[in-house]
Amino acid sequence: MSGTDTAEDPHRVPGSHSTTESRPAADPVPGLSVVVPAYNEERRLGPTLDALIRQLAAAGDRWGSWEIVVADDGSTDATREIVTLRRDPRLRLITSPRNRGKGHALRLGVGASRGRHVLITDADLAVPPSELERLDTALAEGGAAAVGSRAVPGATLGDRRHPVRELLAGAGNLLIRWTAVRGIRDTQCGFKLFDGEKVRAAFAASRLNGWAIDVEVLRHFQRAGWPVAEVPVHWSHRPGSKIRPLDYLRFPRDLIRLRLPVPGPADAVAAALFLAMAVALYAGRFFDPAHRYLTDSLQDQNQWEWFFAVTADNLAHLRNPLFSDLQGVPGGVNLMANTAMFGLSVPLTPVTLLWGPAVALSLAMTLGLAATAAAWYRLILRRLVPQHGAAFAGATLAAFAPPMVSHANAHPNFVVLFMIPAIIERSLRLCAGTRVTRDAVILGLMAAYQVFLGEEALLLAALGMLLFAAGHSAVQPRGARAALRPLLRGLPIAAAVCLSLVVYPLAWQFSGPQSYTHLDHGPGAANSVRALLTFAERSLLAGDADRAAALSLNPTEQNAFYGWPLLLLALAITVALWRRPVVRALAVTATAAAALSLGPRIHVPLTGAEIPGPWAPLAGLPLLESVIVSRVALICAPVLGMLLALAIGRLARARSLGTQYAGLLAVCLALLPLIPAPLRSEPRAEVPAFFTDGSWKAYVRPGESLVPVPLPEPTAAEALHWQTTAGLGFRMPGGYFNRPYGDGDRSGVYGVPLNWTASLLKDVRETGVAQVIDARAREETRRDLAYWRAGALVLVPQPHDGPLRATVDKLVGRPGTWVAGVWVWDLHEGS
Repeated sequence: MSGTDTAEDPHRVPGSHSTTESRPAADPVPGLSVVVPAYNEERRLGPTLDALIRQLAAAGDRWGSWEIVVADDGSTDATREIVTLRRDPRLRLITSPRNRGKGHALRLGVGASRGRHVLITDADLAVPPSELERLDTALAEGGAAAVGSRAVPGATLGDRRHPVRELLAGAGNLLIRWTAVRGIRDTQCGFKLFDGEKVRAAFAASRLNGWAIDVEVLRHFQRAGWPVAEVPVHWSHRPGSKIRPLDYLRFPRDLIRLRLPVPGPADAVAAALFLAMAVALYAGRFFDPAHRYLTDSLQDQNQWEWFFAVTADNLAHLRNPLFSDLQGVPGGVNLMANTAMFGLSVPLTPVTLLWGPAVALSLAMTLGLAATAAAWYRLILRRLVPQHGAAFAGATLAAFAPPMVSHANAHPNFVVLFMIPAIIERSLRLCAGTRVTRDAVILGLMAAYQVFLGEEALLLAALGMLLFAAGHSAVQPRGARAALRPLLRGLPIAAAVCLSLVVYPLAWQFSGPQSYTHLDHGPGAANSVRALLTFAERSLLAGDADRAAALSLNPTEQNAFYGWPLLLLALAITVALWRRPVVRALAVTATAAAALSLGPRIHVPLTGAEIPGPWAPLAGLPLLESVIVSRVALICAPVLGMLLALAIGRLARARSLGTQYAGLLAVCLALLPLIPAPLRSEPRAEVPAFFTDGSWKAYVRPGESLVPVPLPEPTAAEALHWQTTAGLGFRMPGGYFNRPYGDGDRSGVYGVPLNWTASLLKDVRETGVAQVIDARAREETRRDLAYWRAGALVLVPQPHDGPLRATVDKLVGRPGTWVAGVWVWDLHEGS
């Protein structure tokens, strides 16, 4: 008895209909699905179905169960009735209400298929069904697709097409091989055998409705690194071709669409939602960035605004963008050895010059966060799942996971990561080996740009990719061996391209003025096991600020805090999908990254014991010795997002509504505690008129510096904001940046090592007690002021400003003057 399927298929195109014989819900998954696109094929379809059924029946138990899916493309003849009148439960009919093209019909048919393997064959049977055995043999040897070919040795040809059609087809084939698919001589033969899960993902991601759908799908396989074998077959021309002369002219148009992909409505909605989430996260500052300060950014917002401002100023005045003498007088700042993020601060220079660094930084972080989520979404959609909703959920977790929200307070170099998914995608293409030189050059360019966005993020991404490669090689050694040759060819090319662009900046970073060798962050920089299981401070429903503070360096470095429900969900996903190699590789990656983030010594929970950690042999290696080791757990965010996407994709295909509801409930319960509250912000303190109206110019001569009291440092860097507000018109000692400790010690430190006067003023600010000043103290101060080439000392109203003012009066030998909202000691008086 025939009927109509009513369950919604995740791959089905709106407006399509599925008609089939009813079957029990417990039907086993077919070993083979044969998909036959058909448009007005009433004359040829019957014999074609007979031939296919005979061939499959003759194969015995080779496939187990099988099905034939006829995808009718809006036929106006009796094509549909030929299928329905047979009343064969192994035949299924998928219909489209109108004719839209072979690509559309195949998308319907493949999306409705269920087999572990999928054979696509044209209704004219130009390739006889007996050739299926050749394709199956090629697929069994490790391929993801085996395509029938008329152009490789061993192929045989029967009747040929009209010479004009041969000429047009040959020209089209050359164009395809030059522009879209390399390494496959015959993409248009209509006889192809695929791995079922992979071909359903490829067709779900396709957009073309015409004959170029074969090109688009094979291109998807190549980009995904899925092996495609080209198998010689016997082919004969059959009269009644549905290809019209105009179709040959449409090929170039479709190839252009492939080269220049246009986002669909679902992609546009996803991008809009990512932007809305980013704006919501920064809502407290986004709409008034010049007058709002992110509370939990500590002093980092001041520092980053200074980086954007000084980069724009250097470019505007044609100065060296890698160095500045505005902080740290007289040594200056090696900007390349700091996170100046030239990849954003340089292109945003016009915004910085027109509207100020606060606006530029706010735009960079908000738009960069949304772009990062969109980049993860695109990677997941292309490589892991065909469902847009699943990719959206995975990308949201990857970009808005608790540690990413923590860094969103103050670290754009760990928020703006849109190049990382692109680098991963290009690396996977390189592994496929189809266009080694081209992919290697592009990979090198991408890596070079990421160097100017954030070197530490690139280092962590490389570490994550190595962990994934190790895991994937363990579960799929054959695939690893196949990828090794193009990698060995391509990586030296990529490295050469990248280094040619960054060699001078890197030389400046490691050997230029104020360069250093490494940064030591101390034993407290690692995660604890509790940090991985606990909820983050900004968790809307479960956050605990005191607990998070006890388990992290500060609010900007909560680098784990995924929460125990998400980790349990990830474990359940791994167990449920363990048979998939990619799931095992992702599980290895997340587990290894989490273990490495525990540092060289791991504290065993509930005991006082310590055991050696896997980071111990890596801790002293170049580059890795400067990493805050707890940040290695950031690798887990996109990995957990990918596992989530895979799980939701599997739930979408589940036939039981109970399974879908239970799975989605578990997902919601695990993710609910991770929803972040908007980042905290507060009104920004007004900048004294002394800096805004230019009063400072009367006290600072060319070559001199202005000395804030006390000097700016990593814990109190508001003076950087005064300097940017004043248009970077004066220099100052002290500051918040990375530099070497001293002339004989090139280990890096935050800020400037304090001399006698800077230490004295810091002590007064922290204790509120004026110091005893004698002749020796005044001599030390005169020496320090001369070293700084100081023109004036400036004290802004602040806590303990009374003792500070009394101390400076004694050091200078005369009282300060109240000028435009600050106390000023003019060091030119009496000189």
